[in-house]
Amino acid sequence: MTFANIYEGKRVLLTGHTGFKGAWLAEWLLRLGADVTGLALPPATDPALFEQLGLAGRLHHREGDIRDLATVRQAVEAAQPDFVFHLAAQPLVRLSYEQPVETYATNVLGTAHVLEAIRLAGRPCTVVAITTDKCYENREWVHSYREEDPMGGHDPYSSSKGAAELVISAYRRSYFNAQTGIRLASARAGNVIGGGDWARDRIVPDCIRALQRGETIPVRNKVATRPWQHVLEPLSGYLWLGACLASERRPEMASTLASAFNFGPALTSNRTVAALVQEVITHWPGRWEDRSDPSAVHEAKLLNLATDKACHFLHWQPVWNFENTIAQTVAWYRRCTMDATEAPAFTALQIADYTAAAQAAGIPWAQ
Repeated sequence: MTFANIYEGKRVLLTGHTGFKGAWLAEWLLRLGADVTGLALPPATDPALFEQLGLAGRLHHREGDIRDLATVRQAVEAAQPDFVFHLAAQPLVRLSYEQPVETYATNVLGTAHVLEAIRLAGRPCTVVAITTDKCYENREWVHSYREEDPMGGHDPYSSSKGAAELVISAYRRSYFNAQTGIRLASARAGNVIGGGDWARDRIVPDCIRALQRGETIPVRNKVATRPWQHVLEPLSGYLWLGACLASERRPEMASTLASAFNFGPALTSNRTVAALVQEVITHWPGRWEDRSDPSAVHEAKLLNLATDKACHFLHWQPVWNFENTIAQTVAWYRRCTMDATEAPAFTALQIADYTAAAQAAGIPWAQ
């Protein structure tokens, strides 16, 4: 039994299901027995994990833009969801410099549209809205950011996610309460890696593309330090947060859970980009070179999340360490790029292996 079997037979609306994290979450929800409706734009990459997993034929697939309120309302009405996981976003820092207005429209107004559609539908449900670790005002300090730290962001992407958190907070306090039966939490995680990410300007996909071609891996920000985590880590947090929030009967605890939560790895997984690339090539031999550009757009050099709140209230904790995370990620690419038909079975195998490791560690969601 995982996640207290709460998703079996439940209707789930998942926005952003054609993206990297969304496709992994859709796969996991389907394996938990959920009836999943997905709302998203067509996949932004080729290849795309969504297509590699054949998800279009396994869930209720709706193509649409969350920047259009009418489209979102139609999806909510069609899904009649018990749970909503809102992942749809413009997720790239560097792209946000090129397309700032589109980034704000998607990440801020799009989030407001999802919450407004839920409010207008009036159906009791549990909502987990996903933002990012970059929503905090990053002062490049060494201590970890906690959920009560100020929102902010230097670049359009980061600031759009900080603004999305303010929208979420306002809807929660203004509209979603015990009387409406709508419970809303937000989840903050970042630097997620794993098989099936094909986005441009992300270090692991950049590594894989170079290795596939036998080329040198270009590394543009080798000293940046990040809390690297496998995609299944935050997804387990999202699913468990949703399950706990939906099943909590004590008003005071429900109020505590209807809030923001960080999900991140152990401190030992805070490594530089150079360390990550070096670990990748221990599993897929290759070489890399420093392509630092002093005139490049600003990207944070230091970022880390405190996960005490998730540990204390959800008894959640990460499962795979840094080395295992890299090993699992590279294994997916090596297996599934050699034979694309392997993607569904190997993705399911990694979900099963991760769940078994969590169960062995005594983590509540896996029991």
